Amino acid sequence: MTTGYQIKDQEGLYYLTLQVVGLVDLFSRQVYRDILIENFRYCQQNKGMGTL
Repeated sequence: MTTGYQIKDQEGLYYLTLQVVGLVDLFSRQVYRDILIENFRYCQQNKGMGTL
């Protein structure tokens, strides 16, 4: 993994932009969908990001 982009202040606010290559796979494959949902839930519970 690259070390160029690391979040050093865990309490800070960050703006992220993402580019997904092969976007269809993200939503059509169950394993990728589960990872995405798991990460959203983590953010909701631990980062105070509200509900979906």
